[in-house]
Amino acid sequence: MKIVLADDSALLREGVAGLLERRGHEIVGQAATAPSLIELVKTGPLPDIVVTDVRMPPNMADDGLKAAVSLRREFPSLAVMVLSQYVAPAYAVELFDVDTAGTGYLLKDRVSEVADFLSSLEVVAQGGTVIDPTVAKALMASGRSGLAELTPREREVLELMSQGKSNKEIASVLVLSAAAVAKHVSNIFLKLRLDPKEDNRRVKAILEYLAARP
Repeated sequence: MKIVLADDSALLREGVAGLLERRGHEIVGQAATAPSLIELVKTGPLPDIVVTDVRMPPNMADDGLKAAVSLRREFPSLAVMVLSQYVAPAYAVELFDVDTAGTGYLLKDRVSEVADFLSSLEVVAQGGTVIDPTVAKALMASGRSGLAELTPREREVLELMSQGKSNKEIASVLVLSAAAVAKHVSNIFLKLRLDPKEDNRRVKAILEYLAARP
């Protein structure tokens, strides 16, 4: 994979870069600030995936996340893995957009679990969805889960949703009509008690599913 790394900590950047290069991946750029990340991606060849911290200069708030969201609007095919020091579910909801490429959100502690971290990067680079279990559980702390009520087919649809597939792609994989998939998705929202007035229902359904997986 061709990877761009963004983090204000040079030590962390170099550590992750070394880890990835030893596994055969290519680091095509590194950035220490959110503006430099945006500039790097816009001016260079598009990488397979961007790995960025949430908190970055110049404001040391959610600059890295905002940069990732901005880049995704301009480059819908760009896969993004966001790393965070904190459990901040609101950041995860803002990042995930099912109409674009692969998306991941992990706590930085997960980087030390090398095999799992590398596997997560591969999933995201291939268009899938990865979210830290701790973050997912915090987001779905309302305890309203209706996962047990889903039919086997609805679970299949939700699994494909969690891989970042659109309704059209799900219809192709399961050999169903677009209308049938839309109906299954609607039933999933209903059984998970996701009100039509709620924002990001698809994201919340995916997060609830991922949080419940062993």
